[in-house]
Amino acid sequence: MIPELARRAIEHYSDPGDLVLDPMCGVGTTLVEAIHLDRRALGVELERRWGALAVANLALAREQGAPGKAGVIEGDARELPRLLARKAGRILSARTAGAQRLPSGSVDLIVTSPPYACEVGEISKKAWGQGRNLCPPDTRNYSTDRANLGHARGDDYRQAMADIYAACAAVLKPGGFLVAVTKDLRERGGLRDLAGDTIELCRAAGLEYWQHVIALLAGIRDGELVPYPSFFQLTQTRKAVARGDRTALVIHEDVLVFRKRPAASKAEPKAATRRAA
Repeated sequence: MIPELARRAIEHYSDPGDLVLDPMCGVGTTLVEAIHLDRRALGVELERRWGALAVANLALAREQGAPGKAGVIEGDARELPRLLARKAGRILSARTAGAQRLPSGSVDLIVTSPPYACEVGEISKKAWGQGRNLCPPDTRNYSTDRANLGHARGDDYRQAMADIYAACAAVLKPGGFLVAVTKDLRERGGLRDLAGDTIELCRAAGLEYWQHVIALLAGIRDGELVPYPSFFQLTQTRKAVARGDRTALVIHEDVLVFRKRPAASKAEPKAATRRAA
């Protein structure tokens, strides 16, 4: 996730001192921005190497004067309620002996960018220059473990994300927000509606579809959009146009905002009965 995007989401949907969670935190971008903004932050990461980088990035942020507290929990995002109940209180209380367990439904804001259900990898120009794959196989899809969500596609991906969003809904406070950053990418010649899938899955998890923000991956010059595509995006788009396809570069990400319904007050049911009468 782009740091500025994480920062704006945290500023807009939370307050200083609030608890911000990224259930698939990767290298910790959300966490770093959160503690610079004086929030408490927790990241959950399945892959140990990414979690270690997140911890290192948090240490650097603290050296730079970030006032918030944060920590990383190694584990599966589908098990958020159990992971937070067992480990979050100790992390946020600086690991004191008398640390309290984190109550259920304690998270004010979740900000995350899940895998986009497509092939990704770390580019190695050195390997490319030696006639090998531009993306070495051991860097593809975030992990060499085929069970990792980065390798999931189709129904397997949707089921895994349904479980994760249900876990997110369980740990959110009533009235809390979930911000999911997604991007619609082409698959077999068509544009995959990942944003639409995400809206459907979050609604099924009991979250209200609150807002849809477009984050441009482009500059604006003389009133025109100036895209900054990757080599692969540009190459695939040029090939499609050469075939006669009516297509264009994807130059935005979808910032999808959901809200957990606030808890109803005790007076509301009586008021509703009076109105019905």
